[in-house]
Amino acid sequence: MTDKMTDKPADKMTDRKLMKGNEAMALAAIRAGCRYYFGYPITPQNEITEYMSRELPKAGGAFIQAESELASINMCYGAAAAGGRVLTSSSSPGVALMQEGLSGLANIQAPMVIINVMRAGPGIGAIQPAQADYFQATRGGGNGDYHIIVYAPESIQEAMDMMGKAYDVADEYRNPVMILADGMLGQMMEPVVVPEARKPIMGDDIAKAKPWALTGHKNKRERNAINSVWLDQYAFEEFSNELWKKYIKAEKELPEYETYNLDDADLVFTAFGTTARIVRESIDQLAKKGIKAGLIRPKTLWPFPYGAFDEIEKHAPNAKLVISAELSRGQLIQDVKLGLLGRLPVALIGRVAGILLTPDEITQEAMALYEKTGKEGK
Repeated sequence: MTDKMTDKPADKMTDRKLMKGNEAMALAAIRAGCRYYFGYPITPQNEITEYMSRELPKAGGAFIQAESELASINMCYGAAAAGGRVLTSSSSPGVALMQEGLSGLANIQAPMVIINVMRAGPGIGAIQPAQADYFQATRGGGNGDYHIIVYAPESIQEAMDMMGKAYDVADEYRNPVMILADGMLGQMMEPVVVPEARKPIMGDDIAKAKPWALTGHKNKRERNAINSVWLDQYAFEEFSNELWKKYIKAEKELPEYETYNLDDADLVFTAFGTTARIVRESIDQLAKKGIKAGLIRPKTLWPFPYGAFDEIEKHAPNAKLVISAELSRGQLIQDVKLGLLGRLPVALIGRVAGILLTPDEITQEAMALYEKTGKEGK
């Protein structure tokens, strides 16, 4: 396999190139060892499906366009149970249809990666960018006690880098992992450095790397069985309690965040994904107006980095207000309030229906909220 843009061997190609977000995430999945893709078209993520249909077979992988999102997630169920590195992708209402399958994958502890390129809702909604699938991703849209591990990139480069991590974490925790992007990240283009290719785990190597997988025992080991139906409720309770220990471990080990300009901030924003980039411009505008603002950006949405908000007391003890900027009517803000535990007032700046926030809009609303907080007292 060679890279068409450079004619260099793909496993050696690390040059900087200009790529659309959807195609970059698809390429990163292949580089991370993904060899099985099942999906169904939906805007604004169709370039992922198109790219995988063209490039995955060249890498020795299998691409199937399913007849629906329900079919595609259940194909993922089978391939993941057999130990393959599996990818599916969709957008908001399509991911909604996959929730039963994701709950089932968590139940059988089968690792896989799903990309959600969010669009406006509820319902079919609109094809423009949004961030209103936060609850769906972080609270779990399927039945039962389970979690999906969720990463939220703010740039195409970060999305590519997170893809390899997502597969490693999925395998380590034997759990589905979601890359939660939005229509803007999926459709825009940026220069990126393509990650080094990893050797895919295929054939007999799967049984060695994943001894739980359904690879066929071939008289070399005990038969494996993956069960998702429990008739003995006490045995199921024991299993569920053991499963939950994994999520407690994830809450300790996996939370990631970054801060920007937090030292001595009077006002602290929180935002994820592409909205965080817009907030940074607003922070620069506010500085010119005499208001020092900072940013806390969660990189993992589940497990959420609640400890990030302890940074405010350490680095911005005089902060008067925290503002959650998001493309929803207020979903991220719920976790922000949990992280703050009442230590500071929290306000929302948001747009919906696929309308993006602008730096000027954030700046003006933030100034009004900050002044109001100052008058009312911290």
